Amino acid sequence: MTIVKNKEEMENSSPRKRGRPPAFDRETVLAAARDTFWKHGYDGSSIADLTAAMGITPQSLYAAFGSKAELYRETLDQYRRMPRPEPGNPFQDKVDTVSAFEHFLTNSAKIFTAPEHPKGCMISTAVLNCAEENEPIAHHVASMRLQTLDIFTARIERGIAEGDMRPDVEARSLARFLGAIVQGMSVQARDGATTNELLALMSHAIDALNRVTIKGNRNEQ
Repeated sequence: MTIVKNKEEMENSSPRKRGRPPAFDRETVLAAARDTFWKHGYDGSSIADLTAAMGITPQSLYAAFGSKAELYRETLDQYRRMPRPEPGNPFQDKVDTVSAFEHFLTNSAKIFTAPEHPKGCMISTAVLNCAEENEPIAHHVASMRLQTLDIFTARIERGIAEGDMRPDVEARSLARFLGAIVQGMSVQARDGATTNELLALMSHAIDALNRVTIKGNRNEQ
């Protein structure tokens, strides 16, 4: 049996470019597309939804970004570049391991519940289920989550090496636990949890981290 794809599926799977690049601020229209994807997900955001939010025509979208999939990838990159409520990179700063994750999770709680954009995390719970033709996008987002898991693991291993985390800590499993906390915070924010409620949830993760620290070494770096 021949399966005939609908028009939008064919447009999404066949990148194309038409005419000259349109005259608009790329970061501004990306932000509009980002918030549309963030709110409705990849499958739930149609070309019509995206162009309406971006204020451009479908032809301009394809000319500037090539395809819906490429636009989504760019919005994910922009999401990662968004300013955080508390500046700095906690995983590179010279602080102990618990403080690094406390900083990261506090930022997460505030971002996930900020009123100026959709709730939750655009990456941690994105594209968990999708149509078969969108599996490359799902794999791309999964690879981004894996990168975060690697960053968590490396920071815990650094804490072990620097002496503020116990040497018997299993870094990868602890990193997965913290990743699960982030994903849970994202889902609960989408369901209406407030900043304070997420910070209270986060405190239990910090308590768990404190149980595997080496007492006396925290905050001495």
